[in-house]
Amino acid sequence: MRALLSVYDKTGLVELATGLVELGWELVSSGGTARAITAAGLAVVPVEEVTGWPEMLGHRVVTLHPAVHGAILADRSDPAHAADLERFEITPVELVVANLYPFRSQPSIEMIDIGGPAMVRAAAKNHGSVGVVIDPADYGPVLDELRAAGSLSSATRRRLARAAFAHTAAYDAAVVGWFDTVDGDGDTAPAAVLPPTIHLALERAQELRYGENPQQAGARYRAMGTRTWWDDVVQHQGLALSYLNLYDADAAWGLVHDLGALDGEAAAVIVKHANPCGAAVAGDLATAYQRALEGDEQAAFGGIVALGQVVDLATAERMAAGPQADVVIAPGYDDGVIEVLRARRRNTRVLSAPPPEPDVVQLRQLSGAFLAQDAPRVTTGRAQWQVVTKVAPTERQWADAELAWRLCGHVMSNCVVLVEGGRAVGIGAGQQSRVGAADIAATRAGGRAAGGASATDGFYPFPDGVEAAAAAGVAVVVQPGGSVRDDEVTAAADRLGLAMVLTGERLFRH
Repeated sequence: MRALLSVYDKTGLVELATGLVELGWELVSSGGTARAITAAGLAVVPVEEVTGWPEMLGHRVVTLHPAVHGAILADRSDPAHAADLERFEITPVELVVANLYPFRSQPSIEMIDIGGPAMVRAAAKNHGSVGVVIDPADYGPVLDELRAAGSLSSATRRRLARAAFAHTAAYDAAVVGWFDTVDGDGDTAPAAVLPPTIHLALERAQELRYGENPQQAGARYRAMGTRTWWDDVVQHQGLALSYLNLYDADAAWGLVHDLGALDGEAAAVIVKHANPCGAAVAGDLATAYQRALEGDEQAAFGGIVALGQVVDLATAERMAAGPQADVVIAPGYDDGVIEVLRARRRNTRVLSAPPPEPDVVQLRQLSGAFLAQDAPRVTTGRAQWQVVTKVAPTERQWADAELAWRLCGHVMSNCVVLVEGGRAVGIGAGQQSRVGAADIAATRAGGRAAGGASATDGFYPFPDGVEAAAAAGVAVVVQPGGSVRDDEVTAAADRLGLAMVLTGERLFRH
């Protein structure tokens, strides 16, 4: 029995080679892999002895030879293949162990592997006769099966072949992605936001309790061979996570970091069904949480609480006395905080997480297709905005206007957000009309918006939206502008004594 070993990652290589030799296998290898095996005192047949050719072109050509690929690809059940092997004096290979150059971490022309993928694909194609191992995590199970049965089962060879094709597919996807970020000389170039092709190679990173509903399966996937900030999330207590826990926690975590950019204050967010129902910034975290909770305490039950600073005992005590949260996510917890939450909210999932990583491209699935767009984000601030009314906002109103606008970027359209004193007091989300969203926001505010700010994600086509904002008691209205009736809407704001600011950007979110 002959095994061909050619690996960049030497993890577990010597142990695997030793186990194979003990089982009577002959090892074929070259380059650094052969040197590592030889250094362990094991015999190796050099690839150049098999091919009759030395490695050449700076190691670009080593295994690309009929003596290697014939040994891998020969169908053992085909008499013609057996005759060819005998005619050309080729010894069959029953096991290929290979992993590829680390292109993702060291992208360059020289890291584009050729021989490795060719061997891996050949062995995977011929999995009826050949085993292929690309992951050091499989070395132990493969050795165990060989020791117990003398050969790999067809089910194992098929499983390994599937993993091999997934491995080469992800490798090729990484290379294509690199071509979208470098120029013809290999220098870094602006990334093509929407390139002509997008190649997804995903691996399951986390099995979830269930999907959107208990009758649906759910899992989290990531790009193969990569880690995301989600992989560094630590769950300290609570029930197993479900699909919606992750979806809503992702929305909350992104929003709380967005709000944390405002004047460096402590930020707290409560999200329900991917929409914020409470949000606030304050001088300390406990106050920010309490004010976020007061935004809509009824909706906060079963929501996701995201906190922008390490959670102290004062904040934990307030959370423990408040409504049940499905998830709490924060950068960390002071000593004793998790114990406080566990004692009073043992089912709440308590997570610590690193900062979120913004996407470059956002993909959404259609029936049989995908939509792609530049990932949404707020790109303007006070410096780019235009006051179009006779009255200008005060400094306090400017702060509320900026917070309201940031919140708009995280609320489903059509939306209206009412903010007063650094806290959301009313949020109308996902409505077919902007006036309808304003009515909902005003109802939830219950008079608390007086003197604050109203923001909406799209322009006001008619004065009725500004009139609804005035009825809620706000002092400043923030909107994108761009309607053919902007002058008419501005005149209504002047008539009502409001300040109105145009941002010049729209924040639709569906």
